[in-house]
Amino acid sequence: MSESSILLTNDDGIESVGFRALYDALSEFADVTAVAPETDQSAVGRKMSTDAIVSEHELGYALQGTPADCTVAGLEALCPDVDMVVSGINKGANIGAYVLGRSGTVSAAVEAAFFDVPAIALSLYVPGGGDRAWHEKATEPEDFREATAAATYLAKHAKSAGVFGQCDYLNVNAPMPDPDGEPADMQVTYPSELYDMTAEYNNGTVKLHDAVWERMQTGNIPDPDGTDRRAVVEGRISVSPLTAPHTTHRHEALDALAETYMD
Repeated sequence: MSESSILLTNDDGIESVGFRALYDALSEFADVTAVAPETDQSAVGRKMSTDAIVSEHELGYALQGTPADCTVAGLEALCPDVDMVVSGINKGANIGAYVLGRSGTVSAAVEAAFFDVPAIALSLYVPGGGDRAWHEKATEPEDFREATAAATYLAKHAKSAGVFGQCDYLNVNAPMPDPDGEPADMQVTYPSELYDMTAEYNNGTVKLHDAVWERMQTGNIPDPDGTDRRAVVEGRISVSPLTAPHTTHRHEALDALAETYMD
């Protein structure tokens, strides 16, 4: 069997710890080409550029562009004919339906779906609280081992198992490693619909806040079993099989309204 080929991208930037951990893990069994942003492009969604300067990198290519740029540039010009696109590992979870469109990590996988190339987006849930802020955690490759284990397993087996016959991409969120060394279980999930964004106006500035993260710290979340957020908070690896194109359905009320448009 020939070696599989993977286009690897992310949104934290090509020099991020999670990206290198994933590159090393996937390279043990696949031909991996990095096509990733030169700098941090977190939360840019599917923002696109018209021109993106490319620099050669020891892992492949660094682009002065977005994750979606990287997918298009890779599949069209830099490493066409790959078997799969893998995006991550993002430092910070990408869970909940409302997050999917914002995430650069997830958007790179969505972009691949329009090329009919299977894709996996990977993120690491880094809980807040304690003596250190969440962004000061997950600084070593070992901190990403649950995510790299899931990525390795799914990249090896998902395509041949027929997983992508029923979905376009997988959104994977892994917990930080258990201090006791117990590996996390994997659960197939669906995106939580919990939404708790707030906005406060004060002296010409609107402060936007996502209160979901505080809820997750305490475990006080209403998300039912089977959701991505519930799985990750309880220490499991969440795998959500998702489709990229927007769905459309017959809509009788809108049909009737359109018919009377010129009346």
